Amino acid sequence: MSEEPELLVERRGRAMWLTLNRPQALNALNRPMALAVHRALFGAAADGGPEMVVIEGAGDRAFCAGGDVALLGRQGREDKALWEGFFHDEYRMNQAIARLRLPYVAIIDGITMGGGVGLSIHGPYRVATERTLFAMPETGIGLIPDVGGTHALAQLPGEIGTWLALTGARLKAADCLYAGIATHFVPVERLDVLRDLLATGEESIDEILEAMDAPPGEAPMEAYRDAIDFHFGHDTVEDIVASLDGGDDWAREQAAIIRRMSPISCKLSLLGLRMADGADIEEALVNEYRMVCAIREGDDFFEGIRAQLIDKDRNPKWRPATFEAVTEDMLARYLQAPDSGDLTFE
Repeated sequence: MSEEPELLVERRGRAMWLTLNRPQALNALNRPMALAVHRALFGAAADGGPEMVVIEGAGDRAFCAGGDVALLGRQGREDKALWEGFFHDEYRMNQAIARLRLPYVAIIDGITMGGGVGLSIHGPYRVATERTLFAMPETGIGLIPDVGGTHALAQLPGEIGTWLALTGARLKAADCLYAGIATHFVPVERLDVLRDLLATGEESIDEILEAMDAPPGEAPMEAYRDAIDFHFGHDTVEDIVASLDGGDDWAREQAAIIRRMSPISCKLSLLGLRMADGADIEEALVNEYRMVCAIREGDDFFEGIRAQLIDKDRNPKWRPATFEAVTEDMLARYLQAPDSGDLTFE
């Protein structure tokens, strides 16, 4: 008996339904899945196609816990084509979601991190549940908040995106609504009703989601929102950390978190966010692609994967080891087009 596809594509009434189907791997996104999503979006946009696209994850633990970084950690250093091919195809898929002419509804039930953010945040409807757990934790593995993440985070209110990018903070549903990451909250017990209405109902998506929307509770982030905007508004990581060091217990905790992250990743992430402010998603994705191609030439990603996923000692040895050791010349090399060429969207 053949195994089920890793992406299920089906027509349900007026909707094209995409289901990320790797529940044992928390629906982690691999290259074949990215290509399959991209193809499905092109098919959906054809004349006579569905009225909307809905995407969700199989199982009850994750929408999508991220890209398949374990594979890249094992083979990416030696296999340049594998590395660049994965990000090339994933980013083109992200752009297709952002530019899709049809309504796109992401049901972000469960863990939504990294690649899962790229599969959801660029669409107009993002439905959270009480199981939603959102994060962009890339600075902890020597990467950047990519998949169009620099673009999306730069558009969040105030400096919420900068805080999320540097610290990898994890948000539940109420904070996701507060930050604008999610657009609606629907309790898990009502998801089946939501699915039926999206597929076969006569109401518009807006009418359905307005009727299904429920209060998610108080957002913890609101209590320290002013601190986020104050401390994370600086344009260097050193200034952000210094500001946090002079703050209250919460602020000093954020400084300690950032100091555990890859210095080069933190600086690249902040640079990427500032460059994405006011840019379109294509510009942001091209810059992210340049950065991740150059990251493969360094050590921090592979060290981060070793420390987090292989040896699990949670004690990465970053190179360079301090923010001060990351020079402007170093950062400039990460913004050069790779030898194989820039990302394109033709």
